[in-house]
Amino acid sequence: MFEAHFQSFEDRSERAESAQRLAALRAELKRRGLDGFIVPRADRYQNEYVPPCAERLAWLTGFAGSAGVAIVLAGRAAIFVDGRYTVQARDEVDAVAFAIEHLVEHPPAAWLEENLLAGAKLGYSPWLHTVEGAERLAKACEAAGGSLVAVADNPIDACWHDRPRPPLGAVVLHDLRYAGEAAASKLARIRAELQKLNAEALVVSDPQAVCWLFNIRGSDVPHTPVALAFALLPEDGRPSLYIEPRKLGDDIRHRLEELAELRAPGDFERDLAALGTAQRAVRLDPAACPEAIARIVAGNGGKILRGSDPIAPLKAVKNAAEIAGARAAQLRDGAAVTRFLAWFDREAPRGGLSEIDAVEALESFRRDTGLLRDISFPTIAGAGADGAIVHYRVTRRSNRKIAPGELFLVDSGGQYEDGTTDITRTLAVGEPSAEMRKAFTLVLKGHIAIACAVFPDGTTGAQLDTLARQFLWRAGLDFDHGTGHGVGSYLSVHEGPARISKLGTAALKRGMILSNEPGYYRTGAYGIRIENLVLVAEAAAVAGAEKPLNAFETLTLAPIDARLIEPKLLTGEEIAWLAAYHARVREALTPLVDAPTRDWLNMTTTLLAPA
Repeated sequence: MFEAHFQSFEDRSERAESAQRLAALRAELKRRGLDGFIVPRADRYQNEYVPPCAERLAWLTGFAGSAGVAIVLAGRAAIFVDGRYTVQARDEVDAVAFAIEHLVEHPPAAWLEENLLAGAKLGYSPWLHTVEGAERLAKACEAAGGSLVAVADNPIDACWHDRPRPPLGAVVLHDLRYAGEAAASKLARIRAELQKLNAEALVVSDPQAVCWLFNIRGSDVPHTPVALAFALLPEDGRPSLYIEPRKLGDDIRHRLEELAELRAPGDFERDLAALGTAQRAVRLDPAACPEAIARIVAGNGGKILRGSDPIAPLKAVKNAAEIAGARAAQLRDGAAVTRFLAWFDREAPRGGLSEIDAVEALESFRRDTGLLRDISFPTIAGAGADGAIVHYRVTRRSNRKIAPGELFLVDSGGQYEDGTTDITRTLAVGEPSAEMRKAFTLVLKGHIAIACAVFPDGTTGAQLDTLARQFLWRAGLDFDHGTGHGVGSYLSVHEGPARISKLGTAALKRGMILSNEPGYYRTGAYGIRIENLVLVAEAAAVAGAEKPLNAFETLTLAPIDARLIEPKLLTGEEIAWLAAYHARVREALTPLVDAPTRDWLNMTTTLLAPA
């Protein structure tokens, strides 16, 4: 009926091979005189999604999630994952070979202090750890009486005999009508920032920042349209862009040569060393930059200026063209999602749909727009207990039928040239229980609280996060993930520096796009999440206000399942918000969908409308 083009349902975990691979790695470490090794899920660019050749953690442990780290010692090994992945790790990892630890509650540094023997040498690849991350590990090793030892080449690569080749995705220009600002203008703005920071050069190690800066996109990483590349920006003179030449067509090469010196990736380390030899003051972000870069510059006599990435906040604040593109992408995507929701509501109660069926259908509706370039992350589609796994990824092995009486959670997004989308809806299949309706309504109240927030300029995400949790807290409930993340403009669906979470210390500025996605997950039963994307905008005028005020404009357009709402738990203001949102959804999407979907849309968006 439908077919997925941008995602696979194969079971990627190689759990059965992990014991043998662990033994091979230990033998290689012994040969090198190392007593252990740390294996993060990372590449040289610290990407969230990494190319297959950098999936070392998955190769070793079987864990296929997007965040985690393993530590291998001679006598024991452990893998660390956060609350999103605890269930997945238990399913994918050989618990005899690897103890499964919570990344936050019992982090690698604490585990090392407890388990590393005095005098032991723990190896690590400085390209796969940030400056700050390596410092934490070194401190933990020292506290245990051991030492952290940098390796020039990764010992896993010596054991991984069928390792994939590095990607060679073609680079394309990101059209100015979508970018909204010429690359030359962006470079001038960054140079102005460098002068304020008294830096003689800036290392750009994040491919998202490189692609934003030069108005290019690529296909080296799944679901995130980036080209893997580094850049060096001097305070004056031409920048250098380090990118594999085979990725560049003649036209792209010509355009980029107008902006920068094009250098081969192999030149990067030599040029870093030259900066050090010239005793340059080089700015880098210790929370994001690979430690190897700092080691090369400082090791050759350069001065490291530590500080946050000056590109990240500029990239996060979308310009007028990017905001217009986001609105257009959300409208298009909302129509596709609503077609899916209407289809699902017809088909699911019959009991024949599986999780994979739903994923394939949703992707198909998005492809029908004719403008979908990719999905923005692998679709999360969990029925019943699977919905309680925050980052569940259905495989042919785990796939199950969607049964009446269950909840179905679907979290998905699209990559379009004019914008990146991310939306979650929780759907009732048949009649939901009173417990389900109560939990859903508490989550919805938190979602509405964020959507309606009015806050002074300079407010951080951490200051708003409680608004989303307050109603769950009163019931003794919570959720183990952030309330919202930044979203890029045809870039990563997860973009810093701003986020709505307990750890969100960056100020929310007008023009930023973030998610609003509180949830609740009852292990073994169901999961609930309601997610829209929001734009930080100027708030409506407030009489007597003594400082500038901001608010959120909801960008996402798709119905929220009113059958899951317990009306008596909502205030009049909350019911009015939902009615206004559904009226807006109905007005915007009705001209864009087919007749059966229009009828369904009209019905579902008027269920709780005030009389």
